[in-house]
This record gives sequence, structure tokens and C-alpha cells, in this order.
Amino acid sequence: MIEHAPMPFALALATVSFLLSVIWGRPLINLLRRKGVGKRIRIEGPNSHQTKMGTPTMGGVLFLAPVFLITVLLNLANFLSGVEWGKAILRIFNFAEGSPLIGKSILLPLLTLLAFAVLGARDDWKGITGRRDDAQGYLARVKASYQTILALVISLGIYYFLDIHSVAIPGIDQRFDLGLIYIPIATFVIVAMTNAVNLTDGLDGLAGSTVAVAFAAYGIIANLQGQYPLSSFCFTMVGALFAFLWYNSHPAQLFMGDTGALALGATLAVVALMTGQWLLLPVVGIVFVAIAMSDILQVSFFKWTKKRTGVGRRIFKMAPLHHHFELLGWSETHIVWRFFLISILAGMTGVALALL
Repeated sequence: MIEHAPMPFALALATVSFLLSVIWGRPLINLLRRKGVGKRIRIEGPNSHQTKMGTPTMGGVLFLAPVFLITVLLNLANFLSGVEWGKAILRIFNFAEGSPLIGKSILLPLLTLLAFAVLGARDDWKGITGRRDDAQGYLARVKASYQTILALVISLGIYYFLDIHSVAIPGIDQRFDLGLIYIPIATFVIVAMTNAVNLTDGLDGLAGSTVAVAFAAYGIIANLQGQYPLSSFCFTMVGALFAFLWYNSHPAQLFMGDTGALALGATLAVVALMTGQWLLLPVVGIVFVAIAMSDILQVSFFKWTKKRTGVGRRIFKMAPLHHHFELLGWSETHIVWRFFLISILAGMTGVALALL
């Protein structure tokens, strides 16, 4: 067992993942440019976004690779605890000798990260190398099918492998066991958050900054619950995402693409499910929820009004929500910073509710 909450260790991992990611960021961008990864990418949004055409995409690899590497290497902790210099390292971070830094529980979010990254990479690559009319990658229904299958497999893993099938309600000490109904609920949560984060990835720095805040919030929640490996994983993600923002801040030199966005959304949902505090996802991820709902409302209202009157009407100037504010005259930087500040407040509120 671990004697003390290893928050210093988790924060140190954030620093390490940041340094690793930011160091290899420039070589990665140069490689993607040489390979032409992004030259045919289609940019959605206002006309001003057309200047971003050709910006390297599939940049999610920048933060995914270091997170995967660090997490796998941490499994060597059992070996380290068997040698003198390893024991010394563990004592620095207040670990008991022989304590594993990473348990079997962390394998599921790690595999989620990898599986959805592969799906996103295939989608990005299909869009880059496919026919001109195929620039969007997979058809929406095809991508949704793949997402649902992966989410279902992961939900079964959470239920049977981790034996997690309950929900925590703020203000109530007892958790409620949902039984088998937990599996379709978890599948929905994973798919919904995957697509919500993907929709958020529309402005330079928007998805990376808001997801980093969400992972930090759930990292704190996991630490308070004593789920130290999960907490360490979350802060490793935070550090790597900060490094990505180094290159993705406006004007972006790199886009995460579906490679990063799908992986981040699905993994965030799995982390929330593992803490049992997944009811707080709409709070912690309020920006993702607002952006996803704006898109759903826009499409639904347009179809409804067109069916009734023959003329489709819109609620927003453009959906998702961040494009609406752009057309209202807000600069891209202002939108990102204001949504980022909202995310910080939402993350703090989520942690506070988890403590009730």
C-alpha cells in the first residue's frame, strides 16, 4: 500500500511529461510538414479560418506518445523498489517500499487512449490522403459505429475487470450500485464526451486548454479518493497537454486532429467513470457540453423549422458555439481565454461538489 497521497509525484510527472512533449514538438512538426500531413485538411468555421489550411494535423501524437511512454515505464516501479537506488527514489515521493506506482486499474484508461487515438488517426489519414470529396475522413455514421463498439468494450472492462458499476451523488456518502444498466450508461458517457471534445477542437488552444483543466480536476478528485495511479495518470496528461498548447496557441503551428481529440474525450470519460463522479462531467466539462448542445440545437431547430415552414432557421449565427461568438466579433484569442477561465471555475466547482 502507499502510505501517503503522492501529489508531489503526480505534479513531478506533469513537469516531466511537459518537458518530453515540448522537446520533441518541433521535430514532430517538421516531420509532419515534410510528409504533407495537413496540406489537404478542410477547415470548418468562419471564412477567416481558411488561412489555417495546410497546418499540420494529427498533432495529438505530440502528447499521446509521452503519456503512453511515461505510464508504461512507471510499471517498472516494482523492480525499482527492489534495488537500493530505487528505494531512495520512492522515499523522495513518500511511497512505501515495494509499492507499485501504477496498478492494473491504469491499464484501462491507457488502452482507451490508444484505441481512440488509432481510430482518430485513421480518420485523419483518410481525410488527408483520400479523394477530394472524402476530405472529412469517415462518414459520421461509420465513425459513430466504431466509437460505440470501442466504448462498449471499454464499459465492459470497467464493469467486469475493475468491478466498477456505481455512481456517486454529491452530498450523499453512499454510492449507488447500478448493476448491468451501468454498461449502456457508461457507453453513452464515453461516446458523448468523445464527440463533445471533438467539437470543441475548433479554435487554436481551445480543446487543449479546457481538457487540461478537466483532467486536473479529476486528478485531484482521484487523489482525494486514494486512487493515486489514476491521479498520476491525469497529471501526466495535464503536463503533456500544456506542451501541446506551446505549439497550438494562436496562431497554431499544429492541430491535434481526431487523433488527439477522440482520445482525449474518451479517456476523460473513462477517468470520470473510474472515480464514480461521472455525474460531475457536465459541470467539470461545461464548455464541452455547451458546445455539443449548441450543435445539436442548431441542427435540430433547422430541421424542425424547415419541416414546418419550408425554410430552415438557426438559433446561432454558426454552430458550434465558439464560431457563433466569432461571428459576433469576438477574436479567437478572447474566446479561448474566456472559455478557459470558465473551465477553471467549472473544474473548481466540480472538485468542491465531489467533496460534499
